[in-house]
Amino acid sequence: MRSFLDDNFLLQNKTAERLYHDYAAQMPIIDYHCHLPVKDIADDHRFRDLQEIWLAGDHYKWRAMRTNGVEERYCTGDASPREKFDKWAETVPATLRNPLFHWTHLELQRYFGINDILSPQTADKVWKTANEQLQQEEFSCRHLLTRMHVEVVCTTDDPVDSLEYHEQLQREFGAVKVVPAFRPDKAMAVEDPATYNAYLNLLSEAAGMEIASWDDLLQALQKRHDHFDAHGCRLSDHGIETFYADEYTEKEVEKIFHKVRNGKDLPEEEQRKFRTALLRELALMDHEKGWVQQYHYGALRNNNRRMYEKLGPDTGFDSIGDTPVARNMSRFLDSLDYEEKLTKTILYNLNPADNELVATMAGNFQDGTVAGKIQFGAAWWFLDQKEGIEQHLNALSALGLLSRFVGMLTDSRSFMSYPRHEYFRRILCNLIGTDVENGLLPNDMEWLGKTVQDISYNNAKAYFNF
Repeated sequence: MRSFLDDNFLLQNKTAERLYHDYAAQMPIIDYHCHLPVKDIADDHRFRDLQEIWLAGDHYKWRAMRTNGVEERYCTGDASPREKFDKWAETVPATLRNPLFHWTHLELQRYFGINDILSPQTADKVWKTANEQLQQEEFSCRHLLTRMHVEVVCTTDDPVDSLEYHEQLQREFGAVKVVPAFRPDKAMAVEDPATYNAYLNLLSEAAGMEIASWDDLLQALQKRHDHFDAHGCRLSDHGIETFYADEYTEKEVEKIFHKVRNGKDLPEEEQRKFRTALLRELALMDHEKGWVQQYHYGALRNNNRRMYEKLGPDTGFDSIGDTPVARNMSRFLDSLDYEEKLTKTILYNLNPADNELVATMAGNFQDGTVAGKIQFGAAWWFLDQKEGIEQHLNALSALGLLSRFVGMLTDSRSFMSYPRHEYFRRILCNLIGTDVENGLLPNDMEWLGKTVQDISYNNAKAYFNF
């Protein structure tokens, strides 16, 4: 019987063990998509306690706690840090076979050297042991990144962000390259005119110009795009429900802009036309600078109105959506490719039913100019667990080139999420090792070892040109 979370966790044969320990484990981390608060890195923030670093803002844990019958005050409410931690400790034993059980104990081991299984019986020991270490200098945000061998962090930043903290980090913190990623979702959110106009006022201030027309909007976004580029940004990122590829004219889009700028509600058809036009213009900006564009699609967000009105977005009430996507994704990518203005692109789906769809769609627009130019992005959000990662890797292997994959990311707000890269690498090595053991791949350790190193690090290094 294997011990839980031993050195060969997730590695089910000798070939997998060699691939991980001799090749994958040593590679640095390029975290090309995350939501780490850049201010915390700039301030080199030190966390008060385990609740602050581990539970605050973690909607994965909040969902599990609610499901386990924990009241909201212990998730997002006014309970004390220790009370919230104790409720999480009560919940952990109920998470067996949920990835939270693996992540929880990986994180306790890798950051604090704690091998106990978290439960009400061990909660006091874990709380005290972790909190004692958090007071030490090597547990500040910058030290946590270097301890986990992180080489690059791409934060997620709105076009209106000043990037002042990135400027500070570029002056002060050479150990890890911290750069922004351009996330213009709010510039497309025309479904709520009041909120949208308030955002355009912020964008106007950031760009130093009035936004009174469609052309003004594009010019303002271009200015911010240029500003991000000057601060080392090489990626954009878009969170969309689906792709947009409606027919439109410039005159129509101008009219739609004035309508929403005057505070009028837009019918669904006009919203789609506007989003199509803006998504395309942003893609053209990315192509001009040679950036990588990322599209995260398929989330059905803010399902619980009562809790959304109480807590706001990103609090654990989102799910997988099933909006049709294939035809519009094809039309959108084709419209750019036809003009030879399709930049390097990563496509992330949230519905696993779309795995083969995305893997085959990526193949339609490879043009031989860049290895893996169009990427089937890493298993995302609800899919970044063992079965989801395996399904993603299998679809990519069968319908694309696994060897050209740019690998894992954290997509996290937590400085304790970096063991997810280890988790991914172990699953990858086990998948390949099992094929070798079953005679499906040759036992060429030099070739296979280089392949897992490429997927773990080298491919991302070359693709993003970091």
